[in-house]
Amino acid sequence: MRLNYKIIFHFFGLLLLFNGGFMLLATLVSFLYEDGITLNLLFSGLAIVVFGAIAMFFTRNHTKEMNKREGYIVVTFGWIVMTLSGTLPYLLTGSIPSFTNAFFETISGYTTTGSTILNDIEVLPKGILFWRSLTHWIGGMGIIVLAIAILPLLGIGGMQLFAAEAPGPSADKLHPRITDTAKRLWLIYFGYTAAETILLKVAGMSFFDALNHSMCTLSTGGFSTKNASVAYWNGQPIIQYIIILFMFLAGTNFVLSYFAFKGKVQKIIKDEEFLLYFKFIGVFTIIGALIIYFNADVSQSSIEHPMVWGEGESAFRHSLFQVLAIITTTGFVTADYTLWTPFLVVFFFGLMFLGGSAGSTSGGVKVVRHLMMIKNGFLEFKRTLHPNAILPVRYNKKAVRGDIVFNILAFFILYMLSFIIGSLGFSMLGLDFESAVGVAASSLGNVGPALGDFGPVDNFYNMPTAGKWWCSFLMLIGRLELFTVLILLTPFFWRNR
Repeated sequence: MRLNYKIIFHFFGLLLLFNGGFMLLATLVSFLYEDGITLNLLFSGLAIVVFGAIAMFFTRNHTKEMNKREGYIVVTFGWIVMTLSGTLPYLLTGSIPSFTNAFFETISGYTTTGSTILNDIEVLPKGILFWRSLTHWIGGMGIIVLAIAILPLLGIGGMQLFAAEAPGPSADKLHPRITDTAKRLWLIYFGYTAAETILLKVAGMSFFDALNHSMCTLSTGGFSTKNASVAYWNGQPIIQYIIILFMFLAGTNFVLSYFAFKGKVQKIIKDEEFLLYFKFIGVFTIIGALIIYFNADVSQSSIEHPMVWGEGESAFRHSLFQVLAIITTTGFVTADYTLWTPFLVVFFFGLMFLGGSAGSTSGGVKVVRHLMMIKNGFLEFKRTLHPNAILPVRYNKKAVRGDIVFNILAFFILYMLSFIIGSLGFSMLGLDFESAVGVAASSLGNVGPALGDFGPVDNFYNMPTAGKWWCSFLMLIGRLELFTVLILLTPFFWRNR
């Protein structure tokens, strides 16, 4: 079967229109703040809109059917098209004159990784800062639609597990309710962003900072308008607690938020992934807080402000904040956790492999996959004792198909192989062991801050050029659930069948 190139490029045109529209929104912000780059941003937005309109015009007579192969191409290359077009504001304004650096910053934005090459964020024009945050917010929205509407249909990474619980999509074919589902989830996404913006403004942030941090929280991105990230507000704990709340919500399956607003609280309480996600955060926070309180000097590792509200509260807040920031792959920092204790450095490194919930904007392996692997592991003991017994893995009291379990196991093996190969790639470029494994885990899990020379208070400016492209590749495959991208690298995918 030949590829339907017209529908592929029609989607690319739609994405460009979408991207250009958001650039024009950044142009408006630039105009309001009179930052001197309004015309550059306006040209960027109009150019991308024109390219998108041309692509849609010449492919308007496309066949309106898309098979799986075309779906893989649209998802993967769609992200690349968004990234390439998204570099234009950085290049035309001179904010990031290097194409490699601009591409790295942009893909870090769209994949909601949050790694940056910028040495001084606060000198950037307001329009560019807003565009950086928008790339996160756009990427977060895209991931929700991917997770709910597209990945289950492609059979990616066991995402079918929650697809049946979603108020719309079918696991076998596109359903008209998918559009309604996406609209509802986007409305929740937008509502959370607005709510956090208001709360942060009331708590003491400027409106601009509040809006940017809200977009970067709900997308679990991590870009900040301050060089010190959220540590800039270490003297205002209420601001950090607000961000903590919304990081938690962003790392939760957005379908559960939909159920909550519908009053179906029982569905949330009985959801196994949510319960494990909640327990993980609670246990890991207590471990971190105790070690920080008795062994680590938080005031020395804080980036700007001294502790307030007492040492016990500060230890708890810093622990909870960093645990959530890494599990949800948001990547904000309130302190340099690599200075706390060696145990906590390894501890937080391990959390990079956890990830938030399926159907959230977070990256990583995802809690539901860990849950399935743990359950299947225990069942293997029973199967050893009772080889003839039929013992299916159960999730939310329903038996999980064997192919989904195998898919999850294959995903985890591929994820770890990607991490190992990623680390080897960085080591070949001259990075030391700690930096190599830290950057590989961070990029693949879309976490942001890494270890070694690229820790929470450092940036990626000094990463070798080849390393930045390698990071970009790992960010992309991690964000798009591995299979979606890697299958395009296989020869049989491109054979006409």
